[in-house]
Amino acid sequence: MIRRGGHPYEFALGWVATQQTSWPSPPPHRFRSSGVFVSIASIPTIPHRSNASSVPQVSSAERKARTAELLAKARECPPGERDDLLQEVIVLNIPVARTLASRYRNRGQSADELEQVACLALTRAVQSFDPERGDDLLVFAVPSILGELKRHFRSAAWAVRPPRRIQEIRPRVVAAEEELAQHLGRPPTPQELADELDCPVAEVEEALACGDLVHAASLDEPVAATGSPLGDLLPEIEPGFEHSEAIAMLGPACRKLKARDRRILQMRFYEQRTQQEIADELGVTQVQVSRLLQRIFTDLRRAVGVDPKPRAA
Repeated sequence: MIRRGGHPYEFALGWVATQQTSWPSPPPHRFRSSGVFVSIASIPTIPHRSNASSVPQVSSAERKARTAELLAKARECPPGERDDLLQEVIVLNIPVARTLASRYRNRGQSADELEQVACLALTRAVQSFDPERGDDLLVFAVPSILGELKRHFRSAAWAVRPPRRIQEIRPRVVAAEEELAQHLGRPPTPQELADELDCPVAEVEEALACGDLVHAASLDEPVAATGSPLGDLLPEIEPGFEHSEAIAMLGPACRKLKARDRRILQMRFYEQRTQQEIADELGVTQVQVSRLLQRIFTDLRRAVGVDPKPRAA
């Protein structure tokens, strides 16, 4: 048999064999790959936040002066020495990246992941910084790090991604909701939020509704009321869905079979006849029917890209 779970494919073989309708081919899958803008070899080893002693503890003024000094030296050094100096600049400014990342905590992303995004953005900023345009690295790096953190939340922090305009307005809605709640002594209405933000109330309602899209519930997470895993409480999949999948997969292959082969599949799986009953109608032996079925299955397996290994019919 051809099966990925059994019965649905038996049903599909019989059902498709009775059909003459042309089935449209599904569109091909399209894949995107994202570029890596910084060479992996050029990214320094970022000290883990738990290892605070590996990051220099200096004042803001000392950090700024030391950063400017290292960048000035890096301009005059050969490539090998320049990389070492830039790495020192990056490590020196990691506390700044971590501080910026901390602004986005408690939004569904781990602190480690946020710091990784911020440190990578810092690395890019250091490597592309031009001291001739200014001597303060952070004037250039801070907007770059914040922009990268915002892009991270737009692209990766949603379990289900809403429209971009809703992603952008949601932080404003959340902030306004907290501020108005303190001022009014109660949760504000969507209309009050819309008036405060000067935006359509429909967008405010969408932004409020998409709050649950940031966190995806685990199927292994126990439900408070019963203590059972969430996955155990989900309903069984209706057989019709599996039948539809099997029919869509086998339809084009079955249409290419000869009329006699389709009739054999129809009798075997749609009409639920035995091999002997099929043999009696065709005027052949039961052994011949078994061989015919095996040959049909082999043809179908090849057509759908499955290893044509014979199995019992």
